[in-house]
Amino acid sequence: MAEAQPTEGAARYRFFNHAACEFYPCHDMPPEDLNCLFCFCPLYALGPACGGAYRYVGEHRDIKDCSACTLPHRRENYDYLMSRYAEIQKLAAPPAADA
Repeated sequence: MAEAQPTEGAARYRFFNHAACEFYPCHDMPPEDLNCLFCFCPLYALGPACGGAYRYVGEHRDIKDCSACTLPHRRENYDYLMSRYAEIQKLAAPPAADA
């Protein structure tokens, strides 16, 4: 999942750190690496196929707890997250029409 770092000033859209957020820091990781761009993880809907560190909790083990996961918040994982959008798009697609 690692990638080459962009040169200084390039591709700034790939990283955003919102240190003024009332929940900051939300994960135990170095602040200079905490990417807030994917604050609400786009991979959550992929369930067990998300690739992150999650666990199911609750009485029926039906609540996905991602509080220990830093996958979407790591600077080097931008390309990985973007590569998974086709899977998310399939989940959001309208139901197929009956033939």
